Amino acid sequence: MSKRKFVYFWKYVFLILVAIISIFPMYWMIVSGTNKSVDVIVGKILPGNYLMENLKSLLDTTVLSQAMWNSIRNAVVSMVLNVFVCSLAGYGFEKFHDKYKDKIMSILLLSMMVPTAATVIPLFRMFGKMGLLNTTVGCILPTVSTAFMIFMFRQAAKSFPDEIIEAARIDGVGEWGIYFKMFLPIMKSTYAAAAIVSFMNAWNSYMWPLIVLQNENSKTMPILVSGLTARYTIDYGSMMLAVTISTIPMLIIFFVLQKNFVEGITGSVKS
Repeated sequence: MSKRKFVYFWKYVFLILVAIISIFPMYWMIVSGTNKSVDVIVGKILPGNYLMENLKSLLDTTVLSQAMWNSIRNAVVSMVLNVFVCSLAGYGFEKFHDKYKDKIMSILLLSMMVPTAATVIPLFRMFGKMGLLNTTVGCILPTVSTAFMIFMFRQAAKSFPDEIIEAARIDGVGEWGIYFKMFLPIMKSTYAAAAIVSFMNAWNSYMWPLIVLQNENSKTMPILVSGLTARYTIDYGSMMLAVTISTIPMLIIFFVLQKNFVEGITGSVKS
């Protein structure tokens, strides 16, 4: 074996080991959903035949279908609004000229340093006075615009040629036409990356939905899974099955958009 082949051999061995270590937690999560609670406690890593019993127990003790629908609805609406609003803001910050825009952008970036927990009480009081507690609008509204997404789209807009905009304006194309017919198709990779990040953040959101959604039928999947750990006796098999089910939508979104994800992320940080 030549030296080059020897190096490649051990490189692939190392990468395979790292991949196995990375995938094992997800494998164990899926396998645990097919085992009894006692088997999960002792760390059984082989699939069992207790899947249907765990599913029946989960359906009998929780509003699984309602929580799944609530999470999907909230995450999809939040993702669409977040990507649309933040892309408009990022495009505007980069392509429209105003002497105060850089100062405003700096303030937005500084807001990323404020912990989410510090804004919960003011948001709760404000939404209470607006009558938005225990509503889907109240749950989604704080996620419609985020400083990170605006910054991401602004960085991506830097690679969008100004010459195209000027030529389109000369030809009589309006600003909305430039945005929808030119900017959006060219920046589809950035939109795909933003959609994945936005959906993931909305799907995994726990603190704000827990506070603002006070109705039993408004529970989302993270709240439902958390509630399974608050019982006197924890059924780990059912809990791991619930966690497995809750990861399915995120996996679907990622695999559908993964081709453009890396390109979108790398393209968004080019100066």
